[in-house]
Amino acid sequence: MSFARGLRRWFDSHAVDDLPFNEPGNHQVDWLRAVPFVLLHAAAGLVLWVGVSPIAVFTAIALYVLRMFAITGFYHRYFSHRAFKTSRAMQFVFAVLGATAIQRGPLWWASHHRHHHRYSDKADDAHSPRHHGFLWSHTGWFLSRENFPTKFGLVEDLARYPELRFLDRFDVLVPVLFAALLYTAGEWLASASPALDTSGAQLLVWGFVISTLAVYHATFCVNSLAHLVGVPRYATKDDSGNSWWLALLTFGEGWHNNHHHFPGSARQGFRWWEFDLTYYGLRLLAALGLIWDLKTVPQWIARHGVIVKKASAAPS
Repeated sequence: MSFARGLRRWFDSHAVDDLPFNEPGNHQVDWLRAVPFVLLHAAAGLVLWVGVSPIAVFTAIALYVLRMFAITGFYHRYFSHRAFKTSRAMQFVFAVLGATAIQRGPLWWASHHRHHHRYSDKADDAHSPRHHGFLWSHTGWFLSRENFPTKFGLVEDLARYPELRFLDRFDVLVPVLFAALLYTAGEWLASASPALDTSGAQLLVWGFVISTLAVYHATFCVNSLAHLVGVPRYATKDDSGNSWWLALLTFGEGWHNNHHHFPGSARQGFRWWEFDLTYYGLRLLAALGLIWDLKTVPQWIARHGVIVKKASAAPS
């Protein structure tokens, strides 16, 4: 791979090598592609320079909530599993909001997640901690060359929308514009309301860097820790478990064994006491008429197969 081609892939995800990405030996981190990911983590240290203010912390928390919901509610439950219906306009709005979380485009995200469900915790699962270890399942897999391309054959239903293909190809565009918007808003607040004690740099660090990293590692835990810890309820063919604390961090995604038992449900907390903030948000959008036909798990399926985890699975 030429250095120039590698740089181009930062901006155009369709810029790939002449060699197939699934060749033997590509199961390794593409360090050139990983540079922005590493720099984003390093940028967290800038909090020592920009300082902190109530408006900066509020912005970071609010954007964590908004973008976590966009990832869990739309990237996951809508784009990956089609657990409800919505209009083309609302589909695009939440695709853009999800793209601000810098987890690639909706087609890439959905295609790899569908692949995960097809091969969950088998050797072909790209982020199975059973086969590849914790670090690879948490971060390494999406930085590798073999998992860089979108698996278009798995998302033909979504790829027919040119606006989604655009977001998928130029997946860096939305995060860059989002970062610029935060910086501009911070500079405007510094001028219009100095009492808030903020700045463009401060909102950029807290609202973009810190908030993004928090969303990153919370959602990454669903790929890694949700297949290592938690209490299983159903006899799934993988190592998924249910974890209440992970469900709190990820707005319901921690009920992961429930999800693998019936992936098509818009609700992952099958019991009344299983807190699923994403589902409550989706119910609100449904009440407003913005989405509809939310699928939930049938009671006979929810009650079927309550078991103690198989001996072959990872320990709780």
